[in-house]
Amino acid sequence: MKFRPLHDRVVVRRLDSEEKTKGGIIIPETAKEKPQEGEVIAVGSGARDEAGKLVALDVKKGDRVLFGKWSGTEVKIDGQDLLIMKESDIMGVVG
Repeated sequence: MKFRPLHDRVVVRRLDSEEKTKGGIIIPETAKEKPQEGEVIAVGSGARDEAGKLVALDVKKGDRVLFGKWSGTEVKIDGQDLLIMKESDIMGVVG
């Protein structure tokens, strides 16, 4: 991928959600909600604090993260559907 996010932005690929409920009911594609879990693909260099010092991000490439339902901006890069969001939109790292 030839895209590098700036500052405190993160590129995330959504992870596929389950296609069945726990009871075994298959959920059609049109009824599925978009997953709120993803894998970090790229991170920016960090944000600057009031003193101008660079503050590194807490997430790194390869982390599995949870984010809000309406977080980020959907983009298509190299044929992949990705999200670009600020690190503050990420709720936490899974695992």
